[in-house]
Amino acid sequence: MADESKELEQGDLVEMDFLERVMARIPNDVDVLEALGDLYTRVGRYEDGLAIDQKLTKLEPDDMTIWYNLGCSLALLNRRESALAALKRAVELGYSDLDWMKQDSDLNSLREDQTFKALMSRIA
Repeated sequence: MADESKELEQGDLVEMDFLERVMARIPNDVDVLEALGDLYTRVGRYEDGLAIDQKLTKLEPDDMTIWYNLGCSLALLNRRESALAALKRAVELGYSDLDWMKQDSDLNSLREDQTFKALMSRIA
């Protein structure tokens, strides 16, 4: 599945330009990377968001939210097995926001998957 880039609003373009410039100067700043990854995903640049999430898991390998976000990026790109593995890792690290998982549209491609259902049951 190709990136489903959406029409960017001027504010998104300005923010993206700013964050990309900051990232060029400080490439391992977790806060900048998280903000840029979120923005990429929000505007439909899923492959770019995935690259950021993968980098973040290397910088912060024990951060449950980063692994959750990686799972979301992978799910958006229909990489089911990898998405489930990342979500499983997030849960192993303590992720437990079942209410959010139930409504997070990034995970729609996984809703009918038995492994995903079992993971949600594990959290409950």
